[in-house]
Amino acid sequence: MAEKEKPDLVHQNAIHVETIKKEQRLQKLHTEFSINPFKKLHILPDKPMSRKPTEEIVDDFIKAFHKAREVPTEKYSTPLTESQEIGWISTPLIPSSRHDERLNFSRKSTDVTRHQELTDMIPLSTVY
Repeated sequence: MAEKEKPDLVHQNAIHVETIKKEQRLQKLHTEFSINPFKKLHILPDKPMSRKPTEEIVDDFIKAFHKAREVPTEKYSTPLTESQEIGWISTPLIPSSRHDERLNFSRKSTDVTRHQELTDMIPLSTVY
């Protein structure tokens, strides 16, 4: 098998020049820049000790802000989506009462629980 000869420096340089020319044809130089409208900007507040007067916020903006932060049941009279229908009416169907035994399961004492309470009070060294 004949050994492959390496291209000499002239040929390597010609290949390198051709590669650079092809890359430069596809590259585009950007000189004008603008802010991406889809990226959120983080506005930093002023320094706490600065003497700059604070800007007055319009009442309409404050009302719109509070309206946007409301719970959907307060914003709309009916649910807008299927997933909002689940849990739209969040008030309990039966008024809660501590004396209603259907919903309140208070602790009850039986002979089994009394036995367990007694064994908990006895030290382990006397049992074994």
